[in-house]
Amino acid sequence: MATVANDILKPGAERDAAWRLVGFVLLAVRFVQGWIFWGGGSRRFSYAPQKLDPHAASWMANKFQTAMPGAILGMDRLVNFMLHHSTLLYTGVIVFSALELIAGLFLIFGFLTRISALATIGLSFVLMLLFGWQGATCIDEWTMASANFAMGVVLLIAGAGAVSVDAWLMRRRPALAGSGWFRWLGSGTWSPAQARRWSIAGAIVTVLFVVLTYNYYRGSVLTPFHGGPVSPSKHHISLSQGSLQVDGAVRFTAYLDAGTPAEPANVVAADLIGSDGKAAEEWSGASLAALPKSAFINDYIYNKFSPGYAGITAKIGARATISLPPTKPGLALAAGGYTLVLHSVNGHRFTLPLIPR
Repeated sequence: MATVANDILKPGAERDAAWRLVGFVLLAVRFVQGWIFWGGGSRRFSYAPQKLDPHAASWMANKFQTAMPGAILGMDRLVNFMLHHSTLLYTGVIVFSALELIAGLFLIFGFLTRISALATIGLSFVLMLLFGWQGATCIDEWTMASANFAMGVVLLIAGAGAVSVDAWLMRRRPALAGSGWFRWLGSGTWSPAQARRWSIAGAIVTVLFVVLTYNYYRGSVLTPFHGGPVSPSKHHISLSQGSLQVDGAVRFTAYLDAGTPAEPANVVAADLIGSDGKAAEEWSGASLAALPKSAFINDYIYNKFSPGYAGITAKIGARATISLPPTKPGLALAAGGYTLVLHSVNGHRFTLPLIPR
């Protein structure tokens, strides 16, 4: 590669040949990058069309909703907005999938390589902001987004190489190699100064992108190792806006804002604890499972809180206002503070202070 790098600095035909050789060396990278993105788009359009069906359980909106709790740089607010605007959401999913399909296919064949590589860089950036925090055993999504981002940068600088549609077009029309638009959209030859400048800039951006996101999600660079600002493995339910009636009826908002999207969270019991530490009311798993659907007012129409087989169940990103009816007829709660405690199937407790109205 040192010889190739030296040849790139030579003028004329030798430099052009060196660029083609660089692309030839990177053929495997170009193919893999293209296949990854083509595979993502083609699955939705051809092999698993239910992913683009808003009425199917595997509809892509469900996946985007699972990303919301840990999405960064305002992407959580964007997802929230889109989940409340179904037309915009569907359009966004179609455009995202089509861009994956087209950019991936173009990279596989080496057609309009630089603009296609730039598209995959943008997609990798968005995927990092959305899903980079996920991965129950390791940061799977961060790894994928980082690798795709770096490969996209390399292909943006190197172009397609000898085995490509771009090279075939330049052989048929030699003027394309020096054409301004084809240098940026296809695989036209860059000058040594341009290649050096973009290589340095690409390396700096990639290193910063990879290292800073890794430090944010896991530490171990500028901070000690940690499990992420949002846990990708342990379910967590944030409770808010609680109200308590004197007859023991409870109303509160629950948001499943951490954990793995691979499995739902399950609440198997709930208690109303008085200031004396004793349970004023108790809801068993059976009573929670028997709650009517009208007891759940979900913020989103995709991942929801709902009655489950052994209590209340929910998937990541679900948020709902939940009403628990009184369990003891004629109960009159004494004045004072009370605490609602939800118990998960994994033994975790989630609490919310309440005051009788």
